[in-house]
Amino acid sequence: MLALGRALAARGHDVVLETWSRWSADAEREGLRFAAAPEYPVFPTEGHALKPYAAVLRATGPTRALVAAQRPDVVVADILTLAPALAAELEGVPWATLIPHVDPRGAPGFPPYSVGARLPRTWAGARTWTALDPLLQHGLRLGRAELNETRRRLGLGPLHHVHGGISRRLALVATLPQLEYPRPAPEPGTHVVGPLQWEPPADDVALPAGDPASPLVLVAPSTAQDAGQVLLRAALEGLADLPVRVLVTTNRRALPSAFRVPPNAHLVDWVSYARTMPCCDLVICHAGHGTLVRALTAGCVVVACPAAGDMYENAARVAWAGAGVRLPRRLTTPRGVRLAVQRALAEPRLGERAREMAAWAATHDAAGRAAELVERLAAGMPGR
Repeated sequence: MLALGRALAARGHDVVLETWSRWSADAEREGLRFAAAPEYPVFPTEGHALKPYAAVLRATGPTRALVAAQRPDVVVADILTLAPALAAELEGVPWATLIPHVDPRGAPGFPPYSVGARLPRTWAGARTWTALDPLLQHGLRLGRAELNETRRRLGLGPLHHVHGGISRRLALVATLPQLEYPRPAPEPGTHVVGPLQWEPPADDVALPAGDPASPLVLVAPSTAQDAGQVLLRAALEGLADLPVRVLVTTNRRALPSAFRVPPNAHLVDWVSYARTMPCCDLVICHAGHGTLVRALTAGCVVVACPAAGDMYENAARVAWAGAGVRLPRRLTTPRGVRLAVQRALAEPRLGERAREMAAWAATHDAAGRAAELVERLAAGMPGR
């Protein structure tokens, strides 16, 4: 959202970003006006959580008041935040959806999103996943019923299609097209624009000592998962004796206890991925989408070690696309990481594929394309 807002502001538009207060300084730094969104727990936390649609209902009121006061030409809502979309509809404002990862909507023969299965290579494999479609459709219909009940309570009519939280007029899929499974038919109003990338300010860090000709490996763990830093520890131990240089970031997360940093590694609290990844040959990460596409747009091969949620999907996609190695969570051990890195560095086709993705990203202005599509929606023009 910050990347898109920055692009729209650079094109002369007045942009308001409604989100949590922790992002106010970053929004204003990018030339956006900030509006505080309501904050409350959604997932179970000490008995005070709201169920998802109860949270949507509560958030729609304040967001509608903001939309009514600002009278924007268009509202862009994140796929996980339905309140802005509902508020826009209530106020008669066109709205778009930003999907900041691969498109989660399925198609015949696709494996269910986030289970970590790759697109099948055979007719029989596709038939296996297709057999699950009735179960998946049942879940989608239940979700539609919950959304329609929320819409009823807000005074809106029911929807007859599933995925009602995704705009059919404009859905921006902010990923690399090389990570998207080919669909038999395009989704209405959907455009794969490329990754919308943004990062906070950061100081430069020193690279690890050693032979400059040896591969540089960046270990970039999740900021939200793996509280015990299992991946970080496994990488430091597993790569200690390999002829590589290892840059490791804790991402400002406390380490559970002291451990040894080998001579070929350098440990830092934070690093600019935008400035550092172009110097790297390989990135080890949990496969959060932002880190994954940042590595690929820098031309780095990825060793993806998913820890939770859509990381499993992202790891499957990068392995399917031929730009990385997927390492299951149970194998995220010193030996597992070592073998995955050795394989990734030994297979030239992985590096070639990653560089192809980087070349695509260098010639496609994702934020500019997304901003153009938002402008067309605001002007009442069809996307193209």
